[in-house]
Amino acid sequence: MAKSTRRNSRTGGAFSASNSARRFKLRVVGKETTVQVLMILNDPPYGTERTYNGLRLALALAKSDPAITVTVFLMADAVVAAKSGQKTPDGYYNVERMLKGVLAGKGQVLLCGTCMDARGLTDAEILSGVKRSTMAELATVTASAQKVLVF
Repeated sequence: MAKSTRRNSRTGGAFSASNSARRFKLRVVGKETTVQVLMILNDPPYGTERTYNGLRLALALAKSDPAITVTVFLMADAVVAAKSGQKTPDGYYNVERMLKGVLAGKGQVLLCGTCMDARGLTDAEILSGVKRSTMAELATVTASAQKVLVF
């Protein structure tokens, strides 16, 4: 299979797709190196598998390298994924448990406050450790993240 080559817009030089992965370097913060990954989820927790797959990736990233910090921002119908006390049939995935896994892996879960209000979801109904957030905070997290993935 041939390598795809494209021009680097900053330097004008060519780089191959296989080299682009090596170009992603860990950001040095103090003496530690971290990679901040932001995942924005929009779809409802059940009915489509986008939220499920986004959370699967978040969990895999958190387990793959202790230097990776994952922030999951739930917007629109995805905020319902953070409702505590979900009961799903045996053998069916449970996004509540998946979000707990993100939190246990030192990840952060933020919820769009406006989206919560639009769906009648109160702070008392959400998982412990999950935080109501704002667009201003999303903007800040987006600007500081090295990778942003949207599901």
